[in-house]
Amino acid sequence: MRRLTVAAFLSLDGVMQAPGGPEEDTSGGFAHGGWIVPHFDAVTGEVMGRLFEGPIALLLGRKTYDIFAAHWPRVQDDPFADSLNVMTKYVATRSLGPLAWSNSHAIGPDGADAVRRLKAEDGPDLLTQGSSDLIQSLLAADLVDRFTLLTFPVLLGAGKRLFHEGTKDIGLKLTGSRNSTTGVVISTYERAGPVRTGSFALDPA
Repeated sequence: MRRLTVAAFLSLDGVMQAPGGPEEDTSGGFAHGGWIVPHFDAVTGEVMGRLFEGPIALLLGRKTYDIFAAHWPRVQDDPFADSLNVMTKYVATRSLGPLAWSNSHAIGPDGADAVRRLKAEDGPDLLTQGSSDLIQSLLAADLVDRFTLLTFPVLLGAGKRLFHEGTKDIGLKLTGSRNSTTGVVISTYERAGPVRTGSFALDPA
């Protein structure tokens, strides 16, 4: 059975919208596109490279797919680009337009249902990058096994967030943590059963 990892760039207040450039996603009047660029260093680059190592398949929403497909096939002499270009890409999309990037496969508009089927099959684990709308459906369907979150030292105030209403309640355990030279906190969490609770209230006298 395949496992699904959500990898996300986050601001300290949980925004994940348009991390890589001003024109990535301006919906809602978002004006801070490209907010990760000043903080990206060798450590964050290494972490992202390792995420894409090994046998994995990429799972993307259509908007993120179009951004990636317009960029990575044009990058020359780059092992990371080479890896992306040859790996399998699954795309949740309502559009009937062609998917020109090599090894791309449309899985239809119901991303959660398609991913549930993919996870039940044999094959490489699934990795989601960006794709904020798709991630919301995956969280609501309780399909995510692991989170790798890169939290950047910036407050954006508004924008699309990773976690909001509709996210299922689950317990998590921290399985890895690292800091970059620019203050990015890189954390990996895996499922740890239901949410545990307790109380600091004193026993009745």
